[in-house]
Amino acid sequence: MTVLRTSSLTRSFGSVRALDGVDLEIADGAVLAVLGPSGCGKTTLLRVIAGFLSGDAGEVSLGDRVVLSDGRARVSTKHRNIGYVPQEGALFPHLDVAANITFGLSRRERRAGDVADLLALLELDPSLASRYPHELSGGQQQRVAVARALARKPSLLLLDEPFSSLDASLRESTGRAVMRAVQARGAAALLVTHDQNEALSLADSVGVMQAGKVVQVGPPIEVYAHPATPFVASFVGAGTVLSATVADRVAHTPIGDFDVAEDVGSGPAQVFARPEQVRIVEDSKVVATVRGFDFHGHDATVHLGVDGHPEVLCRVGGDELPTIGDEVRILTHGRVTVYPA
Repeated sequence: MTVLRTSSLTRSFGSVRALDGVDLEIADGAVLAVLGPSGCGKTTLLRVIAGFLSGDAGEVSLGDRVVLSDGRARVSTKHRNIGYVPQEGALFPHLDVAANITFGLSRRERRAGDVADLLALLELDPSLASRYPHELSGGQQQRVAVARALARKPSLLLLDEPFSSLDASLRESTGRAVMRAVQARGAAALLVTHDQNEALSLADSVGVMQAGKVVQVGPPIEVYAHPATPFVASFVGAGTVLSATVADRVAHTPIGDFDVAEDVGSGPAQVFARPEQVRIVEDSKVVATVRGFDFHGHDATVHLGVDGHPEVLCRVGGDELPTIGDEVRILTHGRVTVYPA
């Protein structure tokens, strides 16, 4: 069953087209992450789906109900059965955790034990129910905000960069706890983020937006390994754009040869090589100079200068760092996607 469907959804602010014919679908129980740079239309998309904004054209359906048609709302926000979590959680500072979670619920909807169950579901100690937001950590506040959104048992949860204010380790643990809770409640989720790692690790599918358009949707591995455009390739993970000549399903580049993912004919082209597709080896004809590296602990991205190309990225283990200025030899491998020259 499809929980959410948008069709040719558009919305402008003056001369700026924030949404430009957006088509998306989310199946029951699935998590879709919408990824894109600031200003690409991600938050506007959430706000139109939630009913906080109208559209200019297009349609939004929730299950079998059309809630927006020709850009006009047909169902109000409160009747859409949607949960919404903004960036900062927006907890009420004068209410304790229990009152925040049950805010807006009728007495009949407030069942004994629900608050404790929701806190446990978000991997929080039920004793936090009597605390106030200022007595919680940032990660705890965000989990309480999600618990409040899930209390109404929505079919769809909208998450607007909810982990962006958290530090890296807290962001990862909070994100996984939230996704486990969403799945346990049987809801679908639309996660908006500009963090590629968050999108790739938490979602069942990823949609990439550029200037109000959705330019690719698919499973995370497909979007990463077979990006539809050079923009998607460069935004979803690091890499190097290379000029190439394609012949017999092999892309010949200044740093070596790559297999081509599909038959695209022959001639000049561009390819995008991920850092893990370039290896430092002892024996190769291609010589590179180490210009710098970005150390990540478990691994590092090495910046190489190669004759015929200004910069090439290579991934090595965190204990295999070369010295800046060293000459090394590199070998390419794997399949790449080909784009027009």
